[in-house]
Amino acid sequence: MDLRKLKTLIDLVAESDIAELEVTEGESKVRIVKSSAMPQNQMVMMQPQGMPQYHAAPAPAAAPAAAAAPAVAAEPTGHIVKSPMVGTFYRSSAPGSAAYVEVGAVVKEGDTLCIIEAMKLLNEIDADKSGTITQILVENGQPVEFGQPLFVIG
Repeated sequence: MDLRKLKTLIDLVAESDIAELEVTEGESKVRIVKSSAMPQNQMVMMQPQGMPQYHAAPAPAAAPAAAAAPAVAAEPTGHIVKSPMVGTFYRSSAPGSAAYVEVGAVVKEGDTLCIIEAMKLLNEIDADKSGTITQILVENGQPVEFGQPLFVIG
């Protein structure tokens, strides 16, 4: 899909009361979702069939960024593992299964910490540093955004 056409669709969603727009053109599929908490932010996901997925994170608006500044000051100390994508956070591989990690668990670099489901694909999120899990910042089944803190490794 042409980038100019994509930009036009994003602008159309931003300026209207539409919350979500999905367009299929040939083998390309584009879905634009407007965040209800911040009406100027959109999330764009493109998935041409047979091609890898690409995610574009919503651009933060100036006013919400200023409002979020106090929350950044309260950020936990230690190495923070952040979400590499938008999706649904799961602590275990299946409902009823034991969680991959708990608070206090010792992990090595490369150990699986959780799964994020994005567009019906299950993506394992691995530790990028060795240490002890000091906090789990997301509840099981909760939606997560790109760059959202998930775990703190001390």
